[in-house]
Amino acid sequence: MWHEGTIGIPKKKGGYTVVHYWVKAYEEGSQYGIDGGCISKLSQRISGEWAANYDRGWDLKPTCEAAQKALELLMMEYN
Repeated sequence: MWHEGTIGIPKKKGGYTVVHYWVKAYEEGSQYGIDGGCISKLSQRISGEWAANYDRGWDLKPTCEAAQKALELLMMEYN
């Protein structure tokens, strides 16, 4: 159900942006999941700041390119 981890998103000028995430994903998609998928809750933090939050709906959409890229990877993994 719950998954936690970090994703390193490469920066254009070298190095990585570290995105720490928490995901609650079910076996089957639902109306509460992101795009009707399996992820019903998702939180992301970058450098201690909230970068995205979804709890059966968007409270905070991805705030930067790194958060968006991390979301895309998480969708591929858990949705």
